[in-house]
Amino acid sequence: MMDWRPLVDTLWGHGTALAPLAMAVRALTMFFLVLFLLRLGGARSFGRKSSFDNALVMMLGAIAARGVVGASPFNSTVVASAVVVAVHRLIARLCVTQSWLAKLVEGEPVPLYRNGVVLHENLKRTNISEADLQESRRLELQRPSLGAEEAFVERNGRISFVRPEQ
Repeated sequence: MMDWRPLVDTLWGHGTALAPLAMAVRALTMFFLVLFLLRLGGARSFGRKSSFDNALVMMLGAIAARGVVGASPFNSTVVASAVVVAVHRLIARLCVTQSWLAKLVEGEPVPLYRNGVVLHENLKRTNISEADLQESRRLELQRPSLGAEEAFVERNGRISFVRPEQ
């Protein structure tokens, strides 16, 4: 009977003193596991790019990295990653039906410009300068100055413009 331990040690390693080949095999394995978890988590994980979704990405990256470099047991990092994805999906699902939770987790749009007036208090509150607002206007609508539309900083941090109905 063949002893597989030397091959497994070479390909997988153990502890934090990993050879380049072992770290590459762990990275490849973790890549596909994280991809699988994100697919289970749903399309919104990267689609909306809100603070809530970015928290998932940062946490998942930090946890998965520990398994790749051997700082934590690989199985533990996979389980922790799965828990983070499951909690994200659960909270996202609850936000669909619980508006108070959605407001708490994701925030709400903040008006920046309305009825021809720049709302300077809201600009300060959102750390957006008037120059940032004008830049977004030029990029989004290809027009040099604010007009009759309204502007909001959305829950994902983007600035949107709403033109008045004709």
